[in-house]
Amino acid sequence: MPTDPAAPATPAPAASPHPARLGLGTAAVGRPGYINLGRDADLPAERTVDALRARTHALLDAAYAAGVRYLDTARSYGRAEEFLGQWLAEHPQAAAEVTVGSKWGYTYTAGWRTSGVAAHEVKDHSTAVYDRQIHETRTLLGDHLDVYLVHSVTPDSPALTDPALHHRLAALAADGVRVGLSTSGPAQADTIRRALAVTTGGRPLFTAVQTTWNLLETSAAPALAEAHSAGWLVVVKEAMANGRLAGRNATGPDAAPLRTLATRTGTTPDALALAAAAAQPWADIVLSGAATPAQLTSNLTAATLHPTPDDLAALAPMAQPAEAYWQTRAGLPWS
Repeated sequence: MPTDPAAPATPAPAASPHPARLGLGTAAVGRPGYINLGRDADLPAERTVDALRARTHALLDAAYAAGVRYLDTARSYGRAEEFLGQWLAEHPQAAAEVTVGSKWGYTYTAGWRTSGVAAHEVKDHSTAVYDRQIHETRTLLGDHLDVYLVHSVTPDSPALTDPALHHRLAALAADGVRVGLSTSGPAQADTIRRALAVTTGGRPLFTAVQTTWNLLETSAAPALAEAHSAGWLVVVKEAMANGRLAGRNATGPDAAPLRTLATRTGTTPDALALAAAAAQPWADIVLSGAATPAQLTSNLTAATLHPTPDDLAALAPMAQPAEAYWQTRAGLPWS
């Protein structure tokens, strides 16, 4: 597990032929409602706490056995930190090998419901929320916290300007936890560049970023390359665009190049989308957001794919203006 927050974090070598550059995210299984497409088919009919705990543990078992060594969660993912903490306690060997990243700054407010909810999560990057949530995270994950990100930072976030918060985050970094941020929205590149300039005590504060990059939304790539060059850990989230690039949903004209290339190369759209993200020279970890073991198996075949420059060029026309992409994403229903 990484202990120096100033050094690039590299997960432990995979135990199987699958490289550790693919990680597992828990957003889709830590709570009953999320915006990924096709959840009615993905989750148990009764989305009880016990049912989703069992599903989360099954995915963690399969991911670890396949060589995945980066596990991602967040305070706002319902009970995902709890589920992951329990799994780590039950698997001490795995706990010693994996890198665990979590996020603070959103509070889960849905009360384990999927409908009739004004807001599933509420964002607040204040010091008061940090003080509460780092305690909650530590209670659930114990010493198994390697990366802690400010959740969904945008250019106007106080996380980029609040000296009191920076002091707290610097103390966490001094305690051996890599401190960073996740980004969302059409101004991801601006957010990353502003974060690169933040210092405390003459040293960079942030050394990790988790950003939405996929074949439809590529706007953050130049800034991510800058972050990678600065020694940051770069984690790609939403590489399948919340299911829009998964096989059963990749049916519209926007995904036509992906379907065509997947057919020609004998693979699946989800695996190819993940492989395209992993092919970016600045990407350290690419997350699978699988909700079923079958999805995870399909996703992890990305490790066997090696898109050529011509393949990536054939997929490049899929990229959309960032504003258009995020407008569509904002309209995806929680279910």
